Amino acid sequence: MQGELLREDQSRSPEERLRPERLRTDCPVLLSERLVLRAPHEEDIDALAHLANNANVATMVSRMPHPYTTNDAADFVRRTKLGEIGKCVYAITKAENGAFLGCCGVEPTADPNTVEIGYWLGEPYWNQGYTTEAAHALIDMVFRTRENVAQIDARCRVMNVASRRVVQKCGFQFQGSGLAASLALGSTVSVEWYRLDRKTWISLRSWGGLR
Repeated sequence: MQGELLREDQSRSPEERLRPERLRTDCPVLLSERLVLRAPHEEDIDALAHLANNANVATMVSRMPHPYTTNDAADFVRRTKLGEIGKCVYAITKAENGAFLGCCGVEPTADPNTVEIGYWLGEPYWNQGYTTEAAHALIDMVFRTRENVAQIDARCRVMNVASRRVVQKCGFQFQGSGLAASLALGSTVSVEWYRLDRKTWISLRSWGGLR
């Protein structure tokens, strides 16, 4: 099924893959050099379940169950459409063929001037720069379209070296350590908290020195 979806996407133009009904007024489709970030939809379910059903992924994010089933993926897509998961959830896809790679998103916090970003990528796509590229696009969207947002937070497990490298490449500064719940592990885990403020983003937004 996943292969059929990829072949179908390859047969369509980029404009056709970005159907108007997938656009969200407050969460626009985002384009980068290699990626398209757009709303998750039903065609992603099989690929989502396949990539998310991986302990190496699930234990590094807070709210992903393990094992992860097709029903979990379908419920995730349904809930994102209803706005029940975060403020703005994106599927990370390849621009060249529409292949589903993972997800990222923006969530509000108790502070109306602060949002938090999160992301995960399927293991076959690690260490290729996709996560940093998606994070850059997401950060740019937040600061350019949400004038009230003064800073963006990000958290990663202390042991997640790759995720720490992503936030550091994006200019986030270390704020402190703490604990967060892990659904996959059924316990709390040690995490690091990072923050990127608008002033720092303005000085780095070309991302020229961060690649």
